[in-house]
Amino acid sequence: MTNALLETWETPFGMPPFERIGDADFGPALDAALDEGRARIAAIADQDAAPTFENTVEALELADALLDRVAGVFFNLAGADATPEREALQRDYAPKFAAYSSEITNNTMLFARIDDLWARRDALGLNAEQARVLHLTHRSFVRSGAALEGVKGARLTEVKSRLAVLGTAFMQNLLADERAWFMELSEDDLEGLPDFVIDAARAAGEEKGVDGPVVTLSRSLIVPFLQFSPRRDLREKAYRAWGARGANGGETDNLGIAAETLALREERAKLLGYKDFAAYKLETEMAGSADAVRELLMAVWEPAKAQAEADSEKLAAMMAEDGVNGPLEPWDWRYYSEKRRKAEHDLDEAALKPYLSLDAMIAAAFDCANRLFGLEFEPLDIPLYHSDARAWEVTRDGQHVAVFIGDYFARGSKRSGAWCSAMRSQKKLGGDTRPIVVNVCNFAKGQPALLSYDDARTLFHEFGHALHQMLSDVTYGSISGTSVARDFVELPSQLYEHWLEVPEVLEKFAVHVETGEPMPKALLERLLAAQTYDMGFSTVEYVASALVDLDFHDGSATDNPMESQRQTLERLGMPHAIEMRHRTPQFAHVFAGDGYSSGYYSYMWSEVMDADAFAAFEEAGGAFDPELAKSLETNILSAGGSQEADVLYKAFRGRMPGVEALLKGRGLDKVA
Repeated sequence: MTNALLETWETPFGMPPFERIGDADFGPALDAALDEGRARIAAIADQDAAPTFENTVEALELADALLDRVAGVFFNLAGADATPEREALQRDYAPKFAAYSSEITNNTMLFARIDDLWARRDALGLNAEQARVLHLTHRSFVRSGAALEGVKGARLTEVKSRLAVLGTAFMQNLLADERAWFMELSEDDLEGLPDFVIDAARAAGEEKGVDGPVVTLSRSLIVPFLQFSPRRDLREKAYRAWGARGANGGETDNLGIAAETLALREERAKLLGYKDFAAYKLETEMAGSADAVRELLMAVWEPAKAQAEADSEKLAAMMAEDGVNGPLEPWDWRYYSEKRRKAEHDLDEAALKPYLSLDAMIAAAFDCANRLFGLEFEPLDIPLYHSDARAWEVTRDGQHVAVFIGDYFARGSKRSGAWCSAMRSQKKLGGDTRPIVVNVCNFAKGQPALLSYDDARTLFHEFGHALHQMLSDVTYGSISGTSVARDFVELPSQLYEHWLEVPEVLEKFAVHVETGEPMPKALLERLLAAQTYDMGFSTVEYVASALVDLDFHDGSATDNPMESQRQTLERLGMPHAIEMRHRTPQFAHVFAGDGYSSGYYSYMWSEVMDADAFAAFEEAGGAFDPELAKSLETNILSAGGSQEADVLYKAFRGRMPGVEALLKGRGLDKVA
């Protein structure tokens, strides 16, 4: 029998033949791809020819072509549409991938060739992109332990393998807890809920095989339930279940995993000669140090906390008016904040949502990309991995740019959150390769699907990441698209959110899903005027998470992560009615891999730049200024990691920004 994953894909745009790929194909294909990668690496390392950029670095760039292709399909499906078989494969292959990576960086002959090129770099006649790739390759090997010998090198290999296993287990435990819990609602329990919440709860019940509506732990369902349900007892029950994910004891408990992960990261950093993991991780980021990160976060924390405390008093007063005794609790905040928003801004999400249909917001994101960058989007009728997913061909001036896949609805097989990934990244080495880019979200299903304004912002955010991938224009895959510093990668995504706030965009696309009438001007004005509403709450819950993450990794944590979390929040004076956006047992950004470990601050670091970057468009006289759009594409979106992040940003803006634009954008610049 043939394995479709190992064939040459004679499909439109070289898409994976999803209709012919089964779970049984992944193991053999991954093994074959790993074997091929090893053979190619050995051929590079063992060759008699003297090291050149072409026979060493470029050959290394191409060595994992088959593995990149197979893994690109597997890991996208494992995150977006998990099955027991795929979860088992993830557990099995996490240590195998870690071992493969270690085999490469521990290959002394291969590193000797790279080190030789690095020593002779000024005499190699490299262009700027090649020099950058050599620098990053050499640095990656060194930071992976290539220069370590003997016991230290062997121990680092063990540590990295164990961390890979722990990261996979953390994410799967979280998904299992999210999948297992739901709360059935009687007809009486639906009182006070808007139709869109009831419809989503009924759809969730159908998915769970329950005859009736349910609340699940999907953010797209539990958050509006907390906003609108007048039943304080049910809000508390749902909120406590949401907060208990990963901390329920038994096989899916993440607390032990978090503790072991932090200990191993500390050991890894010290084996490599760093004082702590934060110093190791931040060395390659724009921030550069934990002190720089803390300075930014604390500059925002104080005004945000002051705003949140002032808001808390108002919400507590509203609760008292309802005859509820006791302090404002975390399961009360969203409910009373929604009532306050309606009272102060005359904004009712139930009235707003019909103007924010999923299809209309997709069209808005596409239209902005067309006006800014000349991109066109044509629906594709091709096999995909799930019936919820849909695809478009992206073109410019009639030329193929990318395939874009959108997978927008929450389901039990999908991990929580929203993300952008590439099944195939752009590169020119070895032939012009155009990307296959995927946006995955967890919006509530409906007929039709209606979004909150936050949902619409999420859609624009992930599409900003997608543009970074689609417009990439580099030779080498290792610096393609979003392969940039972690605290720079959120700039394109957060910047693109600003176009959702442009009045002419909403005037065109925020139309009633049934009547087709545009959003009334008065409602539009109230919506835009309320953009900084409850910003104290959202900033506090985010910054608290970022500071806990930093404390976990800068050498100040205890052996007990929950105790470390408690100490950080106590030191900050965390408001009683607000909790971290991601409590430790469900902090997947930090513990389901190293991506955002010691780096959750990145969203705010990038926000400093995105606020300043959009201000450039406003200063130029319009959100669609063609010269600035071209500069944004040339200097940031198409450039990938071809230069240091600060160099790219200054090429676009002419300078680095301060925190002032961020505070103004969050409405915190005038907080006492």
